[in-house]
Amino acid sequence: MKMGFIGLGNMGGPMAANLVKAGHHVAAFDMARAAVDKVVSLGASAATSAADAATDAEIVVTMLPAGQHVRGVYLGEHGLLKAAKPRTLFIDCSTIDVATARDVHLAASAAEMDFLDAPVSGGVGGATAGTLTFMVGGGDAAFARAKPLLEKMGKNIFHAGGAGNGQAAKICNNMLLAVSMIGTCEAFVLAEKLGLDSQTLYNIASTASGQCWSLTSYCPVPGPVPASPANRNYQAGFTASMMLKDLKLAQSAAQASGAATPLGAQATALYSLFESAGAGTRDFSGIIQLLRGNPAA
Repeated sequence: MKMGFIGLGNMGGPMAANLVKAGHHVAAFDMARAAVDKVVSLGASAATSAADAATDAEIVVTMLPAGQHVRGVYLGEHGLLKAAKPRTLFIDCSTIDVATARDVHLAASAAEMDFLDAPVSGGVGGATAGTLTFMVGGGDAAFARAKPLLEKMGKNIFHAGGAGNGQAAKICNNMLLAVSMIGTCEAFVLAEKLGLDSQTLYNIASTASGQCWSLTSYCPVPGPVPASPANRNYQAGFTASMMLKDLKLAQSAAQASGAATPLGAQATALYSLFESAGAGTRDFSGIIQLLRGNPAA
């Protein structure tokens, strides 16, 4: 299949590489030439622009930093919706605001294109291993068309519903993750103050009612879960700044929809403090250091 892939950063690069490994003809573009060269070395071809990547493609995947970039790439004067052939399928894997996703859905439909918002979960490790979770918003036919391709990049592919629902699922999930991680960190900090060994707390809570993913798969203290970033001085699998971005998107959506998210708001404030302390590039589980009073440690 002829494909375009636009946005070859920490996530997009490995995702594009998996499509090349699956035998697809990928025209790749990124503003950073080194990112393009890396994917080209694996068998992709270099596109001269985002529009060039889409010109002859049947399917185009985008992975961009924020909503304004998605609007520019799709709706701009030389945007993808003007460059591509009718019935091209666009899959945007960026994590952006719901309103932008729905606006691009409408514009794509008017241009006789198919569009899906399909943000991902799983981090760089999942992108590299091809085990990402995709949360997809859009029509049934477009989802059916995209699913075989998404399965080359991910393990869990969910159709979340109509336009924008992929983004809705992503920000709801990550708000829940942030809240549960902070709660897990608070429990371990309190245990330390009370003289309760971290491994003992883990052994008990992981089999009791406090069990959650933040504890059993991503434990924020060294020892109990060897693969967790806590054992690597919080070297990021998913950065605190990326978590803060998603929390801000969730808060904007909550305000627009009138939803009450007091814990989400508090999590946003805490991650803002953590980032302001210079810890934005550390793993989001490192928020435990903020609670210990030493965020830069």
